[in-house]
Amino acid sequence: MKAVIYARYSSDNQREESIEGQIRECTAFAEKNDITVLRHYIDRAYSAKTDNRPEFQQMIRDSAKHLFDMVIVWKLDRFSRNRYDSARYKVQLKKNGVKLVSATEHISEGAEGIILESMLEGIAEYYSADLSEKVVRGMTENLLKGKFNGGSIPIGYTIDKDKHFQVDPVVAPLIVEAFERYAAGATMKEVRIWLNSKGVKNPKGNEMSHNSVLYMLHNRRYIGEYEFRGEINMDVIPPIMSRELFDRVQKRIEETAKAPARHKAKEEEYLLTTKLFCGYCGAYLCGECGTSRTGDIYHYYKCVSVKKRRQECHKKPVRKRWIEDIVVQATMEKILDDDWVESVVSFLMAIQEEENTALPLYEKQLRETEQAIDNMLHAIEQGVLTRSTKERLENLEQTRDDLELKIANEKIERPKISEDFIRFWIQRFRKLDMEKLEHRKMLIDAFVNAIFLYDDKVVLTFNYKEGQKTITFDDVNQKMTPGKSGSDMKMSGEHQGRSIMSGLFVASDHSLKTEIWYLNRRPFPLGACIKLEGDDEWRHAVQ
Repeated sequence: MKAVIYARYSSDNQREESIEGQIRECTAFAEKNDITVLRHYIDRAYSAKTDNRPEFQQMIRDSAKHLFDMVIVWKLDRFSRNRYDSARYKVQLKKNGVKLVSATEHISEGAEGIILESMLEGIAEYYSADLSEKVVRGMTENLLKGKFNGGSIPIGYTIDKDKHFQVDPVVAPLIVEAFERYAAGATMKEVRIWLNSKGVKNPKGNEMSHNSVLYMLHNRRYIGEYEFRGEINMDVIPPIMSRELFDRVQKRIEETAKAPARHKAKEEEYLLTTKLFCGYCGAYLCGECGTSRTGDIYHYYKCVSVKKRRQECHKKPVRKRWIEDIVVQATMEKILDDDWVESVVSFLMAIQEEENTALPLYEKQLRETEQAIDNMLHAIEQGVLTRSTKERLENLEQTRDDLELKIANEKIERPKISEDFIRFWIQRFRKLDMEKLEHRKMLIDAFVNAIFLYDDKVVLTFNYKEGQKTITFDDVNQKMTPGKSGSDMKMSGEHQGRSIMSGLFVASDHSLKTEIWYLNRRPFPLGACIKLEGDDEWRHAVQ
């Protein structure tokens, strides 16, 4: 028999020794009954009232691989304290040919065993529900008596030996002054800086942060209110400020929340961060933004060497959306190519076989061992039976058992992925919407390894062998030339663009959500500049 051990404890208050004790008794049970243990599944600080336990769910999934015959638990309440979940997952294990066994609760196989197991599960669920009721009842009593129920102690209070709240004579006046400062017009940041200058610490003993100040300003215990599970008790905690001051602060917090944000712009996500490199100096290109004279915000990537002036590099910044669109389109072209998908599938299958070198070796050794056993049995049938023959047969059978155990462990630890699954996984990306930020990010993270940017081209390397593609900007510009068949530029009639001066006009590219400037019907090269009549500044093509 092959088995796995499942161990669990409920809260962070319990110690690791609890797990060690469970595993020790389960292992002793397995050794006593000549059961081979393949692995342990351990959930720390997870309640058995729910099935949302990662190792538990992994064990249920692994049972479908038919690599083990039994799940050993210290007691049945380690498996579940919910009768519905217990019945549901035991049925699932049974379908997979796996039996659930308790190491310390001896349950027979007959009708009596069914009754005993049901009683044990019912008792476990009753114990859990009863314990929860007792905890709630005790905490409610603490609420009525004004006793501390645990958690973090509010700044400005201390807890005496009887677990009652007492005003801290040193910190409480500072809390009151902080409320008065905020009510008088100070910002949250100013209050935080002032509290830190006075040495006030948050409940964890660290400096006050924005969230610490916000939580403090909302804390109704400062006016004597004590709440637990929706029930409020007044005047059981000594207040440290007047209700009038507290209400003024709450009103200002509400007004500030409704006020329009100052200097607040939508944070842009730079999808090529850590993947985009300068083709000349090899440094990262990091995301930056700038504001034009008209107040428009422009986002672009800039070489770190240029930004920090660490070395000479002439690489100019590039528009964020422009370069990201090039990378996304080039990656999508690969995914839409069936031949490319098949080559990647073959490559991944080959890697999978190369990485797991142990499993093929064990399987080969198992075949050789089984062949040797067959030969020995054939010799015995022919009448060749000596003490050496018997010892040799026993050694071969022991080797076979060891190899079967190693193979089962390898299959659990390194499950093999099929070609169909890999093909399905890649082809899912064909359905992504490239206008959605999360879809673009998913595509780039999955397939793009690095991007090397030059002034005239971009070199993409993908996450597979020989996965490299070079795109010249002349090719990109030709696709965007006005009037060109198949262009992404959506222009018609007199709305093709707006004329700036002779030979110069601007056209909108709806796919890139930007504008392309053309001089004599050719796009501006990156880094080019122009100065229009009446302008005081040069305009850069990067903007």
